[in-house]
Amino acid sequence: MLTRRNFLIGGSAATGLVIAWAIWPRDYEANIPATENEEIFGAFLKISKEGLVTVIVPQCEMGQGVYTVLPQILADELGADWRTIAVEPAPINPLYANDLLAENWMDTMLPSGSALLSDRDRAKAVADWLADQAATRNDFIVTADSTSVPAYAERFREAGAAARVLLSKAAADRWEVNWEACSVENGIVSHDGKELRFGALLAEAINQELPDPVPLRPSPVNNLVGQDVPRLDLPAKLDGSANFAGDVRLPDMVYASIRQGPIGETTLKSFNREGASKIIGLIDVIEQDGWIAAVATNWWAANSALDKMSPVFETAGLLPDSGKMDVALNTALEKGEGTRFASRGDNKAAFEEYRNIRAIYHAEAALHAPMETRSATADYKDGSVEVWAATQSPAAAVQAIAKATGLSKDNVTLYPMLAGGSFGRALDNEAAVQAALISQKLNRPLQLVWSRAEEIMHDIYRAPAIARLDAATDKAGRMKGLQVKIAAPAAAREQSKRLIDGLDAIAAMQASNGEADSKAVEGADIPYALENFTLDHHPAYVGIPTGNWRSNAHSYNAFFVESFIDELAAKAGIEPLSYRMSMMTGQPRLARCLSGVAAMAGWDGGVDGSGMGLACHAMRGGYIAVVVRAARGDTGLKVLRISATVDVGRIIHPDIARQQIEGGIVFGLAMAMGASTRFEDGLPTAKRLRDLSLPRLAEVPPIQIEFIKSEEEPVGVEEIGVPAVAPAIANALFSATGVRFRRLPLFSEAS
Repeated sequence: MLTRRNFLIGGSAATGLVIAWAIWPRDYEANIPATENEEIFGAFLKISKEGLVTVIVPQCEMGQGVYTVLPQILADELGADWRTIAVEPAPINPLYANDLLAENWMDTMLPSGSALLSDRDRAKAVADWLADQAATRNDFIVTADSTSVPAYAERFREAGAAARVLLSKAAADRWEVNWEACSVENGIVSHDGKELRFGALLAEAINQELPDPVPLRPSPVNNLVGQDVPRLDLPAKLDGSANFAGDVRLPDMVYASIRQGPIGETTLKSFNREGASKIIGLIDVIEQDGWIAAVATNWWAANSALDKMSPVFETAGLLPDSGKMDVALNTALEKGEGTRFASRGDNKAAFEEYRNIRAIYHAEAALHAPMETRSATADYKDGSVEVWAATQSPAAAVQAIAKATGLSKDNVTLYPMLAGGSFGRALDNEAAVQAALISQKLNRPLQLVWSRAEEIMHDIYRAPAIARLDAATDKAGRMKGLQVKIAAPAAAREQSKRLIDGLDAIAAMQASNGEADSKAVEGADIPYALENFTLDHHPAYVGIPTGNWRSNAHSYNAFFVESFIDELAAKAGIEPLSYRMSMMTGQPRLARCLSGVAAMAGWDGGVDGSGMGLACHAMRGGYIAVVVRAARGDTGLKVLRISATVDVGRIIHPDIARQQIEGGIVFGLAMAMGASTRFEDGLPTAKRLRDLSLPRLAEVPPIQIEFIKSEEEPVGVEEIGVPAVAPAIANALFSATGVRFRRLPLFSEAS
């Protein structure tokens, strides 16, 4: 397991690196399972004698289409027939490390407050080197932060090119021609009228030597990239044959439900076992310090047994309470020491010269609420355990299971499953660990499924946050300076402590207390041309575990910033689009999104009573602008239409990209309407999906999406649709009602 102790000496990366790294292996062998009918071509590809091309994908398929998009890149470079493409999850192997994500996360692993972090250029150079080493040598195979395409596209293209060259060389040897003269298209190698299918060339191809470097195609031949090829995971999902963790069935398998105490240092005090004695099908009761599980012949019986047993828990320390969270966030903002993560110009001078406009914004803790609650199936026997679970961090899951069960990692076999949504929740692997423990105690196969109430009560929440924004404006209302201060827990550092250091949720939360976190202010470093700007994070301890959520801190920071920009435009008496466009120097891609969505949506200037609102956002190399038409209806928020113009570089699969932007927009709509919870006496006030005010199908408005054609490198499309929606809705409501909403979810408080 990677820990700070593993790679830092003397508490600072600047003082030296662990010498043992110098003797680690530099080359790794592929460990893909293959039949006698298949040949392995590197870590990402195997081909059968019948010509079936199986692409190995190291990222979790959560509905985002990664099981199609990455194979599409490889198949295009290979010259394969899409009808022959299959997909298989990757085994754990350093070859599949997500280097890009490791680089993005590395400063969350470095000691908070170290001298290295204060020198951002030096920090990045060291962090990038550390990330490469740590990712590769610690099996950092993680799906997160929309990195699947940016992190793996080039590797998949190179894998396809390598196999194409080997097959071309094999065919060229038979025909006694130069391999460069051969063409590969639709699964066939051809030259001067002669043709051979892939399967016929395997034996010779695997013995060929690759040139250095392996040549990539100057342009696609099959033209798969950029086309709406059929999704590889869709047929099985449509006919019901696709297996999720809760679909696994094993001989002699039993079912478990679980109850865990309130968030905190909780212990199980008592339960009434006799109360469940009349439940037909109850098999056993498993007790642990912080939880109790009932095992039965079916899940309903197990869950009913827990209801009858009425377990009692005792929690030490303060229980989570939203009133106390608000106080903690406000105290951190007003009195706590902040850490500056961005600074340009001289804000002090700007605020001395110009008038100050201030606003306070607030975002509640948000829930993941995926359709599939935490689920896992485990089968322990003869000192080994097999586990079926959806996970975004398979190597960490194996490590956690091994630690909990006392087994060697070599005796833990993980089968990565499809995820029924996740939004970051499957980065943590509690259910897989619990299932393995229960199966070990019973010595028989076991399937564990969390109830919806359990899923909500023990979520790893999107951090609550408060922001104070101060703008220095001239007489015309133009911004001359902007100061953004954000109070929030160090959610990304918490996530790293759980995922990398192996800490449990409570220990990670406590260990992150007071730590500055650059990820907590992501999305608040404005894309606008402004000479004077500062951005500070004020860490706050809120008493609930926090971590990744779809678009992470961008989800609340875009709401804070884009709502405030609209406030400034209104105070200046300037139409909101013009106000933004005047600050677009150096941002041609974002400016094009703004002008494009305005034309598409028939932007009317957001004049009083029109109900039109505008927002834009830049995120990880992608750009989006959103226009919303909304009104305050009899039952609350009524969104009439959402329009978006998006620039995400070169698009691999247009339909999947559109689906992801649409899904992100609906997710952003849910965030604006609800998807959050307050806490009282240690428990969330939300207990069921019905408590989350999620939009029903009839409440989802028409959505218009337009992509800007681009040959820039592709970026992730999974999250960029989320951040700009809530501020666009809030701005539309201001236009419609004259009321400014500064709290997420909207209508939780009007100001």
